Amino acid sequence: MSLTLPIHGRGTSDNPANRFERLRIEENWDDVPPGDRPAPRTEFFRDVTRSIIARNDSPDIPFDFSLNPYRGCEHGCIYCFARPGHEYLSLSAGLDFETKIFVKHDAPRLLRQELMRDSWKPAAITISGVTDCYQPAERLFRLTRQCLQVLLEFRNPTTIITKSALVTRDIDILSELARFGLVEVYISITTLDDRLSALLEPRAAAPRRRLETISKLSAAGIGVGVMVAPIIPGLTDHDTASILKASADAGAKRAGYVILRLPYGVKDLFESWLHTHFPDRAAKVLNRVLDIRGGKLNDSNFGSRMRGSGPFADHIKAMFELSCRNLSLNKAKYHSEASLFRRPGGQLSLF
Repeated sequence: MSLTLPIHGRGTSDNPANRFERLRIEENWDDVPPGDRPAPRTEFFRDVTRSIIARNDSPDIPFDFSLNPYRGCEHGCIYCFARPGHEYLSLSAGLDFETKIFVKHDAPRLLRQELMRDSWKPAAITISGVTDCYQPAERLFRLTRQCLQVLLEFRNPTTIITKSALVTRDIDILSELARFGLVEVYISITTLDDRLSALLEPRAAAPRRRLETISKLSAAGIGVGVMVAPIIPGLTDHDTASILKASADAGAKRAGYVILRLPYGVKDLFESWLHTHFPDRAAKVLNRVLDIRGGKLNDSNFGSRMRGSGPFADHIKAMFELSCRNLSLNKAKYHSEASLFRRPGGQLSLF
């Protein structure tokens, strides 16, 4: 575990070694005063992927297909389970993940190409199965919006998961998708505490703005839900009922939750973050995580990796389900209208 000075607006200042690389470059700032150290800038790189729809075969993930326009995420959430993915790019799961963003410029074209194939059988596509499709890069590149335009053109159902208020920019397209029963949006909320949110998720929307986003989407006739994710034992679990109540009041009709996951290098990053920002609570939080993960900081087994196991995990589940019942959440199921799918003739433009 390393203890380094935090960088304003970043989830971590650590850039730990890549688990696949034998060599690494270490920057040494020991002789440079903290105020004189250059703030790391976000860099964008072209991702030359040749396909855009990923198929999921994990039995504990509630979708079969996903689409991610970006790799890496500038939101900088310290707990993000996707961080280790950057190690496949010869980068670090730490600061690299939130400052080196790979952009799939061809995502709309690839999506159109894949939906046009006879082999594509209409099914819901989840946008943001890994990184947030409405992270700050989307303001510049607008790839999520273009992909939504393609999905509307083909009338292919979709589900969106985000913690950004930027999703309201696309209410015009989303309301059209909703008119055909083709979209559901989940807003992810970790805590209602502004200070804690700013430390956990430094470049994501504040909790108040996420609730306002739920309200705006609901008012536009768009099916909207809340993901209480991740629930961090000993740090945010006490907020679950309040998040559900505030979200239901704002117009959410469905809800889900995921307990904190700490795969690979995320364990060390999160532990360092805890000791930096909450040294008085670090031991309690880590012990609670050990309790729900069978004595380890991470459990990768299907079935238990999302919800944990043991008495404390059972308590979180019971309280979540009780709150949902009391608030009439999850009473109706979302049915994606895959039967409306159509392949447009000719080479149509992206609106």
